[in-house]
Amino acid sequence: MEFTKSLIKGKLVKRYKRFFADIKVNKNIITAHCPNTGSMKGLLDTNNEVWFSKNNNPKRKLKYTLEIIKVKKNLVGINTHLANKIVHHGLSNNLINELKNTQLVKPEVFFNSNTRFDFLVEKNKEKLFVEVKNTTLFREHKIAEFPDAITNRGSKHLKTLIDAIKKGYKSYILFLVQIQGMEYFKIAKDIDKEYYQNYLIAKKSGVKFFAYRCKISPKGIKIEKKIKIINE
Repeated sequence: MEFTKSLIKGKLVKRYKRFFADIKVNKNIITAHCPNTGSMKGLLDTNNEVWFSKNNNPKRKLKYTLEIIKVKKNLVGINTHLANKIVHHGLSNNLINELKNTQLVKPEVFFNSNTRFDFLVEKNKEKLFVEVKNTTLFREHKIAEFPDAITNRGSKHLKTLIDAIKKGYKSYILFLVQIQGMEYFKIAKDIDKEYYQNYLIAKKSGVKFFAYRCKISPKGIKIEKKIKIINE
């Protein structure tokens, strides 16, 4: 997935009210939309280098969107709205080993009246639900983690994916690691113990989990390689 226009470089001043980020560009301060509802734990130090996009749509309140933050020499893609686009590109270009040569990829499909999953995939006459979890947390060397805050919604998805298996679907969760240089992934059980317990239950019930790292640059973001999940 390529950015349609060149990103602009600056330095982070602060993020506030969840959806706003002040960025210093030369001697000016601009306010950008922060497209990430998560805690962004570990990413928000003042003076971190950032890259942001510009949109001249007159209907937009904010012309700028924060896209990438540099943390400990690693670029991190923070725009959660791009996660499904990155995965869709990966599915369409056979970048995900478990889901190569699919016959159908359908985004945003309802499983029931309360839950929709990110993708319905058909492969070899089987139907698979794929839920994407955007991952931006890393606290240890080369280890990405999810979640970065308590996620009741994440636990709900795990339980519903188990229900999908009972109804004849295959169920997958793809942890999309938008962090350069990561080699491993694990569940942050100290942050959300309930999510970890539901992860273990879902794994025993047949939900398949895998993690893929992205290649990130101011030109674009795409799936790069599979990394190992280490707290099985």
